[in-house]
Amino acid sequence: MFRFIHAADIHLDSPLLGLRGYDSAPSQRLRSAPRRALENLVDFAIRSNVDFLLIAGDVFDGNWRDFATGQFFVKQMSKLRDCKIPVYLIAGNHDAENKMTRSLPYPDNVHMFESGVATTERIESIEVAIHGQSFATQAVTEDLSIRYPKQVPGWFNIGLLHTSCTGREGHENYAPCTIDGLRTRGYDYWALGHIHKREVLCQEPWVVFPGNIQGRHAKETGAKGCYLVSVSDDSKITAEFEPLDTLRWEKVRVDVQSVRSLEDLPGLFSTKLQETLNQCEDRLLAVRVELVGESQLHRKFRIERERIVQECQSVATGLSVDGVWIEKVVCNTRMPSLENVVQGVSEEAIQAILGVFEESKSNPDFLKKIQFDMMDLRAKLPSELRSVELDEYLDGASSVVELAKERVLELLASQGEESQ
Repeated sequence: MFRFIHAADIHLDSPLLGLRGYDSAPSQRLRSAPRRALENLVDFAIRSNVDFLLIAGDVFDGNWRDFATGQFFVKQMSKLRDCKIPVYLIAGNHDAENKMTRSLPYPDNVHMFESGVATTERIESIEVAIHGQSFATQAVTEDLSIRYPKQVPGWFNIGLLHTSCTGREGHENYAPCTIDGLRTRGYDYWALGHIHKREVLCQEPWVVFPGNIQGRHAKETGAKGCYLVSVSDDSKITAEFEPLDTLRWEKVRVDVQSVRSLEDLPGLFSTKLQETLNQCEDRLLAVRVELVGESQLHRKFRIERERIVQECQSVATGLSVDGVWIEKVVCNTRMPSLENVVQGVSEEAIQAILGVFEESKSNPDFLKKIQFDMMDLRAKLPSELRSVELDEYLDGASSVVELAKERVLELLASQGEESQ
């Protein structure tokens, strides 16, 4: 029996997006989160007494600001050397972007697979063959797996590969491959990297994305970490996920349909946030609050968003003094149905108005002109006004049309109320 850890996408010293613009954000804890996650990985490997560690690419996050980033990684690998734990890694697309990684003096327990051709490393004592190939350039668009070596008969074979596999939203389609294609190699376990959301794609053979070890922004929610893989004497495989992140990103959805005034919102949010806190132990928690549902306060939520942010942060501080930070409040509410909003206007007139907006959204020339106008507007604004909030309001031409439609209906509703 032997055990190994499969990790990927460390992105050491990657900037964590979305919080640093706030003066009171816990900047030091944010800045150090990727390093603390790597330390957790190393400590877990030592504590688990694994036979080896696999890192499936993107140790780094492009070019470093200085050599301290590389030196920190070398120091952590040296801890594993002292505990006689070998490390096998490949360069991913972000590593290939960084020329400094090529001259980094790794300790002798670290083997970096070359980029020119897929090669095999053997661990004779436990009869394990590890096959891998690094990225030579940032954008590798060919299927590297088809040229991986054949399996070593009678041994446990592992493929170490940085790939989009069959493709995943939000990730470049690098080194694409298929499950059927991976099966042709005859390996027992494919240790993949590049996709930041963990997923077991297959168990015959095992094909696994462990995800990254530390979430980097609000779209990378939930626990982040690695897999501890155990292989029995009869080659039966079990894989257990181990969280390593020190900062966790979460989305808290608050259905505001029952909210009659803004004063009702903090209590509702407090209940939802406590549920999330109970699952995150003592980690720093970065929360994106999403208001959803149908509400008469639809427009007011947008106008009063800064007030809502401050009130949500006050709730968060009350529940955890320095352990929760509100990254953003997103208003994805909607207006009540038309018959409840627009009174005193014929249904035929309302449908005609809606038809104009729907036609606009399907007119590519019109949308293209709006998009150009928005870009021109952003360029003319002073930097302090080019905020994330503005981007949300102007997130594509079709969303601008949608906002205009809402505003017209609201104006009709207000006129209807005045005439009553």
